[in-house]
Formats: sequence, structure tokens, C-alpha cells
Amino acid sequence: MRHDKQLLALYGLKFNPFAQDVPKDALWLSPGVDLFLSRLEMLTTTGGFALITGEPGTGKSKLLQLIDVRLATLPDIVVGVLSRPQSMMSDLYRELGELFGIKLAPANRYGCFKTLRERWQEHCRAHLLRPVLLVDEAQQTPNECFTELRLLSAARFDSTPLLTVVLAGDARLPERFRQPELLPLGSRIRTRLTLEPLPPPVLLDFLEHSLEAAGAPGLMTTPLKTALTEHAAGNLRILSHMAHELLVTASLQNLPQLDEKLFLSLFSKPSPQKRARFTAPGGNP
Repeated sequence: MRHDKQLLALYGLKFNPFAQDVPKDALWLSPGVDLFLSRLEMLTTTGGFALITGEPGTGKSKLLQLIDVRLATLPDIVVGVLSRPQSMMSDLYRELGELFGIKLAPANRYGCFKTLRERWQEHCRAHLLRPVLLVDEAQQTPNECFTELRLLSAARFDSTPLLTVVLAGDARLPERFRQPELLPLGSRIRTRLTLEPLPPPVLLDFLEHSLEAAGAPGLMTTPLKTALTEHAAGNLRILSHMAHELLVTASLQNLPQLDEKLFLSLFSKPSPQKRARFTAPGGNP
């Protein structure tokens, strides 16, 4: 903690732009996501399922944070974030009860089902917006729980949606919705977003946004930014991890600015000749 404060003070940072706990108002909006967020806002008036998919590190969890922030600005909306997607049925009901302010007895599954739906129906009658449930790492959710969420989320032969559910997961998730058991849920997904690896210019936009939001736009040289974006394999998480390591190393060395020389010292691989010198038998090359 002490080193973190020293790091921020050394570079005049409001926060570490490459840490996991970036302030909500500093989150970056990737291209094409704004349209999805607008569609999702409309979905809260009608209810239903939305799906976000992408490989690890492409920004699914950060997008859910953005959704949480954006929906919080809407009046009379309740947003629940499922923290344990791999839960079996009894724990799923326990967490849903906590999220929506109801004490449930999971041993009485019908009682839980009925009570939750009544609470959501009351909310729908009182307000124009459906309650929202956000589920990260949804590829871990058991089929039985997916089916229960589908049945919970609508009434009157599926004609009255009671809940808006946003599922986020990796490429395994859409494949699971092609299974016969989950086809009824897959067919009810009303809006989808697939997050792809990002090209260097888009990664550069993320990098510059992060530095600007943290209050240190000149922290990195232009060649370093180029090197980072070209070596991140289109992955936001890889980019952030490399940038974080550079920042910590620079602070330990008391460097005034992060540059390409530091990048090469940390991430460049030694040539085969140099590796051979270090591994040659006999002790000395």
C-alpha cells in the first residue's frame, strides 16, 4: 500500500490506470459498445436476455461494470450482480434473495420461485423498468440454473417479461446454447455483442484514455505506446498487465518517464547466441 502511494505521487497519478480497480468514471468505452448499451437500455423496458461473449481479456468484465454504471443513472431501476455463477440451485436462490431484498428458504423451491416473481411483478407494476441481473463468467452456470432463470424471468406463457438478464462469458457460452436443453434460452436472447481482439490503433486509444483519465498523459513516450499496442496480441488484459509491470519497475528505478528502453529491458527475449553463452557447458563461454 505504501509503495502504491509513492508510485502515484512520483508520477502525479490520481490512480493506477492499469490496476483492476479503476474508478468507474474512468472506464474506457470501446468502439461499437455504445450502440449495444443503448439497445440494453431499451431492453430494460421490455425485459429479456442479452449476451456478451469474447475471449479472456477482451473486456467483458469491464463492460459489465460500464453497464452497471450506466443503468445506475436510470430512475427506479434495481440492478443485481450475481457473484457466484457456478452455484447450484439452492445457492442461486439464496443469492437472488439477497440481491433483491427477499429472505428465501431454498428448501422450498416453489416458494422461492413464487416469491421472487411476485417481487418482480410488483416492481414492474410500479415502474416502467424491469429489474436487471448481471452475470459474469456465465459459461460456469449449470444448465439447471439457466433453465430456472428462463422460467423465472417471464410470466403468462412468456408474454410478460419480469426481468432483464445480461449474460457474459467466453466462446463456450454460445456453444452451450445450441444444446437441446438450452435451446429455449438461446432462442430468447434478444441482443448480442461479440468482443473481438482489438487492432493496435484501438488499443492506443485505450492506452491514451487511461493515462489521460489518471492525470498523466505524458507518462509514456510515443514509441513505448506503439510497442505496447503492437505486442499485446489485441488483448486489453495483456496490454494492462505489461503497462502495470512497466509502471512498477519505473517507479522502483525512480525513472521520470516510461520509455521503449524500459520495455526492451523487461520484455525482449535474448538472442539465441546470448542464450547459448549463458547455457554453454564448462562454466565459461
